[in-house]
Amino acid sequence: MEEELRALRAERQQLAEAKAGFERGEDERRRSYEEQLANLREIEAKLQKTFGELAGKALEGAHDSFLKRAEERFGHAGKQNEEKLKALLQPVEATLKRYEEGLSNVEKERVGSYRELREAVELVRSGQTQVREETARLVNALRSSPKARGRWGEQSLRNVLEQAGLSAFADFRTEVSIDTDEGRLRPDVIVRLPGGRKLIIDAKCSLNAFLDASEAVDDVIRSAHLKAHAQSIRNHAQQLGGKNYWDQFGDAADYVVMYIPGEHFLTAALEQDGGLWDWAFERRVLLATPTNLVALARTVASVWRQERLAEEAAEIARLGKELHARLATMGAHVARLGRNLDLATGAYNAFVGSLESQVMTQAKRFEALEVSSGAKEIEALPVIDATPRALTKLDTGELPEAAE
Repeated sequence: MEEELRALRAERQQLAEAKAGFERGEDERRRSYEEQLANLREIEAKLQKTFGELAGKALEGAHDSFLKRAEERFGHAGKQNEEKLKALLQPVEATLKRYEEGLSNVEKERVGSYRELREAVELVRSGQTQVREETARLVNALRSSPKARGRWGEQSLRNVLEQAGLSAFADFRTEVSIDTDEGRLRPDVIVRLPGGRKLIIDAKCSLNAFLDASEAVDDVIRSAHLKAHAQSIRNHAQQLGGKNYWDQFGDAADYVVMYIPGEHFLTAALEQDGGLWDWAFERRVLLATPTNLVALARTVASVWRQERLAEEAAEIARLGKELHARLATMGAHVARLGRNLDLATGAYNAFVGSLESQVMTQAKRFEALEVSSGAKEIEALPVIDATPRALTKLDTGELPEAAE
């Protein structure tokens, strides 16, 4: 579209220059006509003055006729020039019309794009207004209510632990209290560790000084508020280390995690007090933000998964041993059943032999004497030659003898 506009502008410029040239030529012809007319009038005056007395009436008629013919001639020439000029300007008018139509289309597109842009800007502005209002309400709540700050810090801590894969009540507990000689202690979270150990986490979010620093305009005032913010975190770490959670809770880790719900809160404090981290760690207080607490919590969750896998593997091994023992018991019973079947087969064959040799011979004699009851003939009893198959795949020699 821009290239077409540039081409139209160049064509328009050329046509305008051509038009200006024709107009200049027309002006020159008109000036020439006027000069000639003035010369003729001057000649007329001279002739009138010279021959006025001799040929007044004749000259006057000739003069009128001459002027009329001159006007007709120059009028016809002007009309032809005007028609030529219109013919030359007609393409210019068509080009200008196309140019105006193109400009109109571009203007329509520009207006539509501007309307869409204005709507998008309005949406962004309303969203920013809503964010500012929500931020202002949050800041006011954090400033005015210590309980609100505490709940916000505890909820942030809980969210981090759950995002890392830990489950409430199963992997960590909240608001667990214990009575000591110095009073009641209530850490925010106790995380269960494998081996029955515990990790104590306490959320601290004293942010008044930090918020004052973020709103300060003067650099000196801002620096003073940031130093106060760093001192506030140092004081919280000292108080937390003095509670000796590792002595009050059995099997607790020998340090406590102080959770600060924001990277920028701790970064601002460390910029003012570079030794704050090491100073707190010497007092068994580990300063943690959402980033490194997520890493710590995911490590704990991974260890728990490994622990559960080990427990499941041990359970599988126990079940395997129990199944093997039960199979051994069943094998012993089956082996004894096979032996008993073998004994029963021998007893059956002995019975059949005795029956045939001792009883059936006597019965045959009744048949020879034609003594019959009318029933079927006595069939011969078969002898069982098969023996029970021994168990060969189950080795019970190395297993303890199963109870019957």
